Amino acid sequence: MAGILAWFWNERFWLPHNVTWADLQSTEEAAFPQAEDLYLAFPLAFCIFMIRLLFERFIAKPCALGLKVQANGPQKAQPNAILEKVFTAITKHPDEKRLEGLSKQLDWDVRSIQRWFRQRRNQEKPSTLRKFCESMWRFTFYLYIFTYGVRFLKKTPWLWNTRQCWSGYPYQPLMPDLHYYYIVELSFYWSLMFSQFIDVKRKDFGIMFTHHIVTVTLITFSYVTNLTRVGTLILCLHDAADIVLEAAKMANYCKCQKLSDLLFLTFAVVFIVSRLGIYPLWILNTTLFELYEALGNFPALWVFNVLLMVLQILHCFWSYLIIKAAYKAISKGKVAKDARSDVESSSDEEETVPRSKGPHSTVTTNGTSGANGTNGYLTAATSSEEH
Repeated sequence: MAGILAWFWNERFWLPHNVTWADLQSTEEAAFPQAEDLYLAFPLAFCIFMIRLLFERFIAKPCALGLKVQANGPQKAQPNAILEKVFTAITKHPDEKRLEGLSKQLDWDVRSIQRWFRQRRNQEKPSTLRKFCESMWRFTFYLYIFTYGVRFLKKTPWLWNTRQCWSGYPYQPLMPDLHYYYIVELSFYWSLMFSQFIDVKRKDFGIMFTHHIVTVTLITFSYVTNLTRVGTLILCLHDAADIVLEAAKMANYCKCQKLSDLLFLTFAVVFIVSRLGIYPLWILNTTLFELYEALGNFPALWVFNVLLMVLQILHCFWSYLIIKAAYKAISKGKVAKDARSDVESSSDEEETVPRSKGPHSTVTTNGTSGANGTNGYLTAATSSEEH
């Protein structure tokens, strides 16, 4: 194991020429980032997750109920043993041939069976109350950590001059505020890595999972190699849009449509400016060019830049979806439903109960769609949450 670790952490791969791991060892005069510090992230990630559970139960839930957020989940499907057996044992999305067979067996029309399966899928989805609590937690954390990051960075020289990110490397002492900022951010993303399997599922689950892996990898390797100055800029930049995103979601769950639309459009502007403007012109410029000029070429430089470019590709993908939603908001006067919506909608004219194919069946119509209005917003996060 020691041999594998020594091979993996080869200083000629991770560090610039004429720099060794010995240069990054803490002394009595100055402290530097140590790989062992990152172990703190795991118990802290567990603590953050437990704080989240307490926050959602004792703070977010009372706030949601006070704001009249709907506590019930999607409408439940009418009990039916045959359809339930097909749903649980065979398929949740029956094809046309199976629908026709079920139609003959139950004496229901195909449209009613399709609606039953849609409602049955939806009833496993989380309630609006649960989604509000999740968004309020993320909003609170992002607001806190972004505020902390801004207060820290405004006192640093590299906020105003990115060349200062590399000045004096590797002898850049680890400040307590920077250490705290890094470890808390890493712990939060570790908590997201695991909690996303129980959180509200979105259609871009795979993309967000990739995003979290890239983020955790970047935070970890930049800390170990003491490239933390540029790391703080990246973290703070990405947190800005996630605050507005989660606020837009909460407004939507409270059915404050105008406020929700305004916040979403604000989020769209902040996201595009920060991720397609500031990020490439400010971050990628310094990591691709200024870093190379200051420290020369070394293999890890390209690892970091490839990972940063992966983030930029994700930014472009999300920006495309956001622009589409913003265009619909402007053209139709209302933000379109999130492309990652976790509740399927149905036609306004579809029945709430199945129809028999016989001539004397009773029809009851539902005046509103099962997922009326905006059901959620694009992350980036995403955050946010949310990067």
